[in-house]
Order: sequence, then C-alpha cells, then structure tokens
Amino acid sequence: MVVTKKAIESEICKNKLSKLLLDLKIEYKDISLYILAFIHRSIVNERNDFAPEHNERLEFLWDAVLELVITQALYKEFPDTQEWVLTDLRSALVRWRNLAEVAKILNFQEYLFLWKWEEKSWGRENDYILANTVESFIWALYLDLWFDIAHTFIIKYIYSSLSHIQENKLFKDFKTLIQEYTQAEFDITPHYEVLEDSGPDHDKTYVVGIYMWERHIGSWTWSSKKKAQESAAENAYLQFKIK
Repeated sequence: MVVTKKAIESEICKNKLSKLLLDLKIEYKDISLYILAFIHRSIVNERNDFAPEHNERLEFLWDAVLELVITQALYKEFPDTQEWVLTDLRSALVRWRNLAEVAKILNFQEYLFLWKWEEKSWGRENDYILANTVESFIWALYLDLWFDIAHTFIIKYIYSSLSHIQENKLFKDFKTLIQEYTQAEFDITPHYEVLEDSGPDHDKTYVVGIYMWERHIGSWTWSSKKKAQESAAENAYLQFKIK
C-alpha cells in the first residue's frame, strides 16, 4: 500500500515517524503506512492535498488482529478461568481508555498530524484520538510486517497492562454495571439510541446516547455503534459514581 500525497512524500513526515519506529525498534518496510496511522481526520478535511485519507480507515480494521492476540494470550494464561471473566478482561484491555494510556506511554501524541483548530482544542491530549491512533498503528504494523510483529507489539505494550487492570478492578463491563445498578435502584433498564451518524458507508461516525426513562444521561461518539454504546455506558457509570 503506497499513499502518494503531500504528507506521505514529505521528508519531515518521514523523518518524524522514522524516529518513533527507531525508538520502538521496529524495522519497517513501508513508512507511508505509519504516517497514515498518525493522520487525524481534521487535517484531511481541511487540507485535501495533505493526504488522501486519514487513520480511521486503518482503525476500522484493527479489531481482528488485536482481539485475536489478546484472546489467545488470556486463554493460554488462564486455562481454568470462566469464559465471562476472560471476556471482561479482554474488553478492559482493548477499551479506549486503556489504549489511550498506552499511547501516552509511547508518546504517540507527539507524532500526530492535526489541523490547527484541533491543536488548539487540546487534540493531542484527547483520549479518543489517542486510542484511535494506537488501533491504526497496530493495523499498519500488520500490513507492513505481518502478524508476528503486530503480535509482539500488542503483548509488550497492551497485554502487559493486565496486572494494572486486575489490581484496580478495571475489567468490569460498564454496560452490565450500569444496567445492574439502574435495575436495582430504579427498576428500569437503560436503553441506547443513535443520535447522529455521518460520513460515507465505509467511514461512518456515530453519536450514541444512553437514556433512563426519557432522560438523556450521557452520549459518546465513535466509529462503531458498539464502541459508542460502551463509552456512553462508561460515562454514565462515572456520572453516577458507581463503585
């Protein structure tokens, strides 16, 4: 895959990403894939000469590799653990908040290509943007160097956060938690609604809201309905301060 617009051809962009890959000891073949992984939609929308697409095209494809690696590792490490527990652990590992923390540890925020208004809005500190970047980077690794290298990266930088997640009980499923709480306290089950969707079919963005009775108690934007629901539930969980 060779992308050939201004950002990809720029020596500045190449040098910037080459430094990161060198620091991570990744012997890349196609630098354009990694540049693409750090291109946020804001700069493509404002400067269509900068790059032909943004990183959410790569982010769209990440699930298969990341979830496979995490699932295999959990299955091997916990042979006697029940399936629902493994599912909760996997969800916590691939959750956007955890991926954003990984991005910060790796200083991914320094390598993002953002439009100026996104910079002014603290885009480099935006957990949603950082999580998307990690997802895109994993797929760039897979496309460039195939499964073994992507597997090594995931185990080293993402699966390694498992002990922190377990110690701090961050493996809970927020959709289940908010449902159990509202049923126990109010005898009601929250429901989710798509408030907005935008973009072409291959590049959709969804805004999903969570409701109790007819009251809107939280919402989130993501590139899939499932992720947006999970994040809206987490926001509601934090809002109610359920422990």
